[in-house]
Amino acid sequence: MTRWLVTGAAGMLGRDLVAALGRLDGASVTAADRAALDVTDRRAVTEAVGGHDVVVNAAAWTDVDGAERAEDAATAVNGTAVAHLARACAGSGAVLVQVSTDYVFAGTTAGRYPEDGHPGPVNAYGRSKLVGEEAVRRLLPQRGYVVRTAWLYGEHGPNVVATMLDRAARVPHLDVVDDLFGQPTWSVALAAQLVALGRAARAGQAPPGTYHGTSAGETSWYGLARALFAHAGLDPARVRPVSRTRFPRPAVRPVRTVLGHAGWATAGLPPQGHWRAQVRAALATPGFAALARAARQAEPGLGVTRSVDD
Repeated sequence: MTRWLVTGAAGMLGRDLVAALGRLDGASVTAADRAALDVTDRRAVTEAVGGHDVVVNAAAWTDVDGAERAEDAATAVNGTAVAHLARACAGSGAVLVQVSTDYVFAGTTAGRYPEDGHPGPVNAYGRSKLVGEEAVRRLLPQRGYVVRTAWLYGEHGPNVVATMLDRAARVPHLDVVDDLFGQPTWSVALAAQLVALGRAARAGQAPPGTYHGTSAGETSWYGLARALFAHAGLDPARVRPVSRTRFPRPAVRPVRTVLGHAGWATAGLPPQGHWRAQVRAALATPGFAALARAARQAEPGLGVTRSVDD
């Protein structure tokens, strides 16, 4: 029996993690949401970690623009709290799997960022997550795992895929940024990968360090939107490309954060599948399927003429 602690268990990724672990033979799961565990409370964290073999930290400050206004608060959750978890795991002997982000990179490289690529966050959110990464590496070098993800979407929380489908049922056209590039990642696929890594880590089969938990391939937000429309049975011609300057935000976004996945081979684990395959699989789940159905039903009333080129 392996005893797992999932923090942030009520969030989008946390719920998928708990579901994945619920299907795993020999797993005992403690699902700790914010009400059950304040990860910024060091004493509470120490008590919660005790008695567990693997801790997966899905608790996070995820409001990128809000972090610009409250960087100290974001760092308390994304950085200091991670140090509390790492210290607690060091004391108890548990493995820690910390979820981080592509935003620790500047987004200025034309290639793929390797796991040991040089960080250079361009916003407060990225800086706060980098503090957490550094805490894991410093305080838990033998049993600490950092998994960077990007452009995460899923059924159980606010995300851009749900927003696009909702908007598709309301407006004739969507203007979507075509000059920011990355890897859309389904939370169900990431949850499965985190569970596999935690099991391999517990068995001593995965080297500690940094891994990139993103889908294969790459695209822009515009490319994602057109693929989403096509797979949902909507007219992709309704999606129009615009520059990121059209939608100024408080936090600067890195332009291109495409991550490499070489680390998984060292752990004997497969990387994730292509982002298009993930979109297709996600659209078959009840929540996304309902949004797509509503958008299809609304499409004729929006005066949309179907395209035949997709």
